[in-house]
Amino acid sequence: MNYKIVIPARYGSSRLPGKPLALIGDQPMIQHVWQRAVETGLDRDDIWVATDDERVAAAVRQFGGNIIMTRPEHNCGTDRLAEVAHALKWAPETIVVNVQGDEPLLPARLITLAAKTLATQPTCGIATLATPIDTLEQVMAPQCVKVVLNKDNRALYFSRAPIPWDRDGFAYQPGATETRHGLRHIGLYAYRVDTLLTLGQLPTATIEQLESLEQLRALWHGIQIAVATIDKAPPHGVDTPEDLEKIRSLINSGTSI
Repeated sequence: MNYKIVIPARYGSSRLPGKPLALIGDQPMIQHVWQRAVETGLDRDDIWVATDDERVAAAVRQFGGNIIMTRPEHNCGTDRLAEVAHALKWAPETIVVNVQGDEPLLPARLITLAAKTLATQPTCGIATLATPIDTLEQVMAPQCVKVVLNKDNRALYFSRAPIPWDRDGFAYQPGATETRHGLRHIGLYAYRVDTLLTLGQLPTATIEQLESLEQLRALWHGIQIAVATIDKAPPHGVDTPEDLEKIRSLINSGTSI
């Protein structure tokens, strides 16, 4: 199956400035992410790093990656992907997987799974992943985004709130630490190019603003999202200096992905 991978990589970060260039071992983080994309077996000509900073671009060129410069004013990764798809003149039906530039331990098989899920769902414009939630702590945590699916494994809704609400289970298990229901959303997305270009033209949805979840714009406007469920979540990406040190320790210890 042929598809494209775009790795958005912003230099600016309020919590970790210069994040794509942070060294992990003797390589910048963006090189580790690029390698995960290469491990899919995809032709390297179909893998691109999108950045608005020449320092990131120079690092990518140094290790032989493909770079495309994008505008700095994008509010979200979807808009940056849309600019790339338009600039490279990809066909409307082309599938593009958005691999975040701060996910150096993202398994290549999950990138492929996102693309395959969308390829097998021709009426969907987007595909993403989810994994079972097994603790009540995650159910209640707003930073853990939940998703509810229909019978065809398409998203009904995403929320930071505990959904679905297990009325009887929660009511009769005081002090419980486990849950029988619920899926945690994994923020890896595959898009069709025509969906990418459409999303940028759609007005922001009220539910998107309330939840601060960009994917709700697609659902609000009737774009279907296919969801593949995996057994285990991938390692956490890098948001903070503490995350970076954890990733360095995992890679230095030879942790397999």
